[in-house]
Amino acid sequence: MAIVGDEMKAQSESKLWNLLNLQTSTSLTRSLLPTRRRLKLDPSNKLYFPYEPGKQAKSAIRIKNTSKSTVAFKFQTTAPKSCFMRPPGGVLAPGESIIATVFKFIEHPAENNEKLQRAVLKFKIMSLKVKGSIDYVPQMFDELKDQVKVEQILQVFFLDPERDSPALEKLRVQLAEAEAAAGARKKGPEDADIKIIGEGLVIDEWKERRERYLAKQQNEMVVDSI
Repeated sequence: MAIVGDEMKAQSESKLWNLLNLQTSTSLTRSLLPTRRRLKLDPSNKLYFPYEPGKQAKSAIRIKNTSKSTVAFKFQTTAPKSCFMRPPGGVLAPGESIIATVFKFIEHPAENNEKLQRAVLKFKIMSLKVKGSIDYVPQMFDELKDQVKVEQILQVFFLDPERDSPALEKLRVQLAEAEAAAGARKKGPEDADIKIIGEGLVIDEWKERRERYLAKQQNEMVVDSI
């Protein structure tokens, strides 16, 4: 009887040990899996621009919320003085998508060669889970920075505008869609003070923004000193 009891105890301990190992293995596997993305991007990891030095180039990217929650997105770049996305951010309901236009001033080769521009310049799409119907404000990403997820870092890829290719044709189609969507979309609070950019340079728009920002900062400093 004692032998049978010892065998049953050993089997019970073995089952418990196997269960613990399984739970540990499952937890480890989950921790090693990549974090599930909230947004689907098209193109997925590059932004394509026609390479025309000295001109303002445009690219387009479709952003779709593939999660079950409402998600805010925000655009960032390593070259804020020469790059700009319209809209620069927004809120998407589950399953909702938007196509955005990215503007970039292409420098002349003498100022900055093509390879250097591609190596240094990067774009970042960030996401933030939000509750229900909410208006987009950039400050929410600062206030809830612990919950912000970097969806993708996009690299620049230049296309020869004189040479037809599938990538160039797709870019033309997406730009046409983005232009139509921008015309139909009502201005949000973030876009209220942004002029529609035609042939002018993005840099001019950012200079005006920076001047307004510096003037505001100066006024706040004057008030604080009183």
